[in-house]
Amino acid sequence: MMRRCLRRAAAAVLATLLAGAQAATWTVRPGQALQPAIERAAAGDVIEVERGLYTGNLLIAKPLTLRGLNRPTISGGLAGDTIRVTATDVTIEGLIVRDSGDSLNEQNAGIYIFPGAHRAVVRRNDLTYNLFGLWIEKANDVRVEHNLITGKREYASSQRGNGIQLYNTTGARIIGNRIAFVRDALYVDVSHDAIFRANKLHDSRYGTHYMNSYRNVWEDNDSWNNRGGIALMEVRDQVVRNNRAWNNIDHGIMLRTMQDSVVEGNVVMGNARGFFIYDVESIELRGNLVLDNAVGIHLSAGSTRNRVDGNDFIGNREQVRYVGSRDERWGGERGNHWSNYLGWDRDGDQRGDVPYEANDVVDRLSWRHPMMRLLLASPAVQALRLVGQQFPLLRVPSIVEARPRMHPVHPDWLQWRQRLTGTGDAR
Repeated sequence: MMRRCLRRAAAAVLATLLAGAQAATWTVRPGQALQPAIERAAAGDVIEVERGLYTGNLLIAKPLTLRGLNRPTISGGLAGDTIRVTATDVTIEGLIVRDSGDSLNEQNAGIYIFPGAHRAVVRRNDLTYNLFGLWIEKANDVRVEHNLITGKREYASSQRGNGIQLYNTTGARIIGNRIAFVRDALYVDVSHDAIFRANKLHDSRYGTHYMNSYRNVWEDNDSWNNRGGIALMEVRDQVVRNNRAWNNIDHGIMLRTMQDSVVEGNVVMGNARGFFIYDVESIELRGNLVLDNAVGIHLSAGSTRNRVDGNDFIGNREQVRYVGSRDERWGGERGNHWSNYLGWDRDGDQRGDVPYEANDVVDRLSWRHPMMRLLLASPAVQALRLVGQQFPLLRVPSIVEARPRMHPVHPDWLQWRQRLTGTGDAR
């Protein structure tokens, strides 16, 4: 049995070496047609396309590499998919791919990765004026890296396609792409074990519209000037780390019906709601900077049994909007910092001696009468706050932290305010 396995392994290695030795490189020049070159090529060949304009809808039905030299343009002529991939192990790189059709029913795309076209690689392309930039369906281990994707900007948002659409996939790597002026920059459904890293998503409906997907990593992405920044719904086993979401009309990061996940190190600033947390249980929310939002965190629909520790809530007009039937206890070893905390630290351990309570009677009055904020440190307002703590009839269920942190976890929070205000980019 061992000898048989070794013989099979040796045969596989030999076949791979022979295939590599036999691979050919074909060159297509302006004025020549691309599809005949694709059909003439053998599996594993490389087709290099010189700079120029090539019109037509391409079908790639065998494993090969389609590589642009000095950014040639492939135009679909405003009909169908500009490039359709039905084979495994296809690489498309260095092209400008544009002018797909505009049928939402047919899901016209700049590049359509068909079911079974596993291990496709799409990198360093410009996909522009397509309905969907990339449609990827039932194809595993796809890599989409360092592409620029823009949609049909003059179309109404509901009539555009998405920048990258993933459906029923596993093992995708979506890294370093810039996507704008589409319906949703990243639309992800039933796609597992994927990594989404260092993407820049802006001027769309959602930066990320994502649901029914498990065991994925969202890391180091920027989402700004969208209706919603990052929306993760009906999911579990997520890592949402070191992302930045700012200047979005509604939320920075939405967590809806999520379990067993870690959300850490994110910066959410200048949104209507920094975090919108709905029906979320058993997650860790730690080390996030929630800055200058109208509402820092909107928490509702039974979101409970979460560990919330080591976060900074600074300058939000309303720190927490909590809808619940009982108090939720936050804080732990590190403690959360609240910029509107007015307690004291007598023993100098950097933790407050008086509990912090969001949404007390003073907070509610200050939301209704913003000018009251000028008096928050006055003895009269502090007395009102103490009265509210002593007489439960005057209070509603709230977020309560026994020992809040006196100083921010992020000493550089002011730099984030300067960096994200009016820059259009976090870096």
